Amino acid sequence: MHRWTGWTFELAVTMLLAPCMPVAAQDYAGREKLRAESTEFRREVIRVTDGVYVAVGYSASNVILIQGDTGSIVVDTATDPTAARAIRAAFGDLLREPVRAIVYTHSHPDHTGGARVFAGEDHPEILSHQRLVEAVPDIGHAGRDGGDQFGMALPEPLYINAGVQLEYGRVTPPTREGYLPPTRTFSGDQLALTVAGVRLQLLYTPGETADAISVWLPDKRVLMPGDDFLKSFPNISPIRGARLRTPEDWIASLSKMIALAPDHVVPSHTRPVLGGSAAQAALKAYRDGIESILDQTIQGMKKGERPDELVQHVKLPPGLAENPYLQEFYGDVEWTVRGIYADRVGWFDGNATNLFPLAENDRAAKLVALIGGPDQVLARGREALAAHDFKWAAELAGYVLVNDSANAPAKRIKAQALIELGERQINAIARNYYLSSALYLLRDLPRQ
Repeated sequence: MHRWTGWTFELAVTMLLAPCMPVAAQDYAGREKLRAESTEFRREVIRVTDGVYVAVGYSASNVILIQGDTGSIVVDTATDPTAARAIRAAFGDLLREPVRAIVYTHSHPDHTGGARVFAGEDHPEILSHQRLVEAVPDIGHAGRDGGDQFGMALPEPLYINAGVQLEYGRVTPPTREGYLPPTRTFSGDQLALTVAGVRLQLLYTPGETADAISVWLPDKRVLMPGDDFLKSFPNISPIRGARLRTPEDWIASLSKMIALAPDHVVPSHTRPVLGGSAAQAALKAYRDGIESILDQTIQGMKKGERPDELVQHVKLPPGLAENPYLQEFYGDVEWTVRGIYADRVGWFDGNATNLFPLAENDRAAKLVALIGGPDQVLARGREALAAHDFKWAAELAGYVLVNDSANAPAKRIKAQALIELGERQINAIARNYYLSSALYLLRDLPRQ
């Protein structure tokens, strides 16, 4: 992956944005909310309750430490050995040796990449659901590996965060060197066990992944939901080339968690929710937010509405839209609606014109000719930029680029439009993808 030096891309961005009309402060309000969200990832070992601690901000995901009478239990293990060593050092004497067990909440590499560091020479039991062993990695389908959504190639001045983590793969590339396979799995709804004198219940709670489990400490009333609960609207419909995460399963899993009435909730991303009333309120809002979007989408589909129609009105209800745990830093309501539609009724939207649509290059050629040729299309694109109609500007430039991929003016117009769209985003994934795409358009252009 091409990595730009900060000054090169920042110079290009400055050159592109300099001619733009002045913008109102509220135009970049989403970006500033995203920037403020980075405080969630400040490095800290947080005491949840007696014997339970969580290390936040040292890795893409949190690591949770449970102290036992004769050793420790570790829930999730960070992204890689480097991060895991930093977390182990941060725990210091809180980590009572030996490590008796390691629990994987699910198979994603940012949760399983540091196990060797925590295991050391202790030979702990490594626990997961059986579906983790059977899981097929969902990263990399459709030619997208997730790097752009995580902003891996962005220069530091333009990068903010990755939504529910400060960064993933930007400093230390993802690796499987620290992974250890599970030594004990379960296939049912739960596994009850005692480790180092601590009673644990491992609950099968599919949500972000089909192999997801939550860890419940009944004596301490602490719930560890993995990635099924985060301080962001959930990423139900990923853009990086992965299948829809089944919302019905996610809702059912959250209902199971709510029924436990935990005093504390410790997610594997973002900071813990401490106190029974706060924990219950956050979990209920999370479930209700997902359920509302699912119900609204299905009701609209029953009326024959297509995706472009659905996304115009399917929104979080006012009471939930302002909830801090449902802000669209990572997942996105519109993407969720489109994902649910495609999952339920397939790719065809009911418009007969789209049964056998024109090839992209044919459509682009016809539209460019209809508008009056490439120069006229790009002129309309510049007008759209000046009017802050950035989606239309990007689309117009894209029509030219389909059949003339080296067209420098079209690249500049599209890049400028994508940068402006990115800078207005509260969603880190969208921001990173917009800016990365602009970067690729600019990187081979001569300076003006």
